Amino acid sequence: MSTDPRTPFVGNAEPHPWRRFVAVGDSFTEGIGDPEPGAPGGHRGWADRVAEVLSRQVDDFAYANLAVRGKLIRQIRDDQIDAALALQPDLVTICAGGNDVLRPGTDPDEIAAILETLVRRLGAEGAAVVVFPGFDVGWNPVFRAFRGKIAIYNENIRRIAEENDALVADLWALREIQDPRFWSDDRLHLNPLGHHEVARMVLRSLNAESDLQPLRPDPLPPRTWRAARREDLVWARAHLVPWVLRRLRHQSSGDGLAPKRPDAAPYAGPDNGA
Repeated sequence: MSTDPRTPFVGNAEPHPWRRFVAVGDSFTEGIGDPEPGAPGGHRGWADRVAEVLSRQVDDFAYANLAVRGKLIRQIRDDQIDAALALQPDLVTICAGGNDVLRPGTDPDEIAAILETLVRRLGAEGAAVVVFPGFDVGWNPVFRAFRGKIAIYNENIRRIAEENDALVADLWALREIQDPRFWSDDRLHLNPLGHHEVARMVLRSLNAESDLQPLRPDPLPPRTWRAARREDLVWARAHLVPWVLRRLRHQSSGDGLAPKRPDAAPYAGPDNGA
């Protein structure tokens, strides 16, 4: 653990105004890569971490997480938005479209048009809506080819936020996690350190008081070029090839899975499964 080199963040002097937080999206919001046996679904993630901080500041806070891994934006639209609105949230986070952008032949402008309808629907009920420009993958040799497409989608997201009074939690600008030590072994999802840093960033975006401190991973152990390539081959067989095949077959890792926190309820931490 070390001191954050940036200008110290100053949150609101008063408790935050939110009492009912609902998160929608895919594996990023579900918390894949951040295993926690005591948590619903066996994963924690940045959204649970944000809920934990917010819940400590007010007495009547409730949280639901409707995100399911592998979901495309139309599936999020069809399966999660009505359910989210039925919970009557005053704070909603929506990170959607990333799986679509990574599919060959998709148009980031068309994906953004769907996202805009979802942001408008959620905001029309009076909730504060938080959107997420995608990660900068320029550091990642596997996903670097998608960088331009993600950047186009991100510009659309920023426009949507500006025109619909949404808050922006900017993953592209979160340089701390442009480092393999913040990612899980599958190289597709954040690890606990990465989810922790995203939670800190989201709380800053909300201007909410937070006691989460920056975490720094241990240095990478030295390894030879041959060992690194061997690890790359093992990773490709175990994670990349199955990921590509699911997309070619129009399958999802979340097929048949239910949301881990379908009802808005007090957040009491992973140890007791609440």
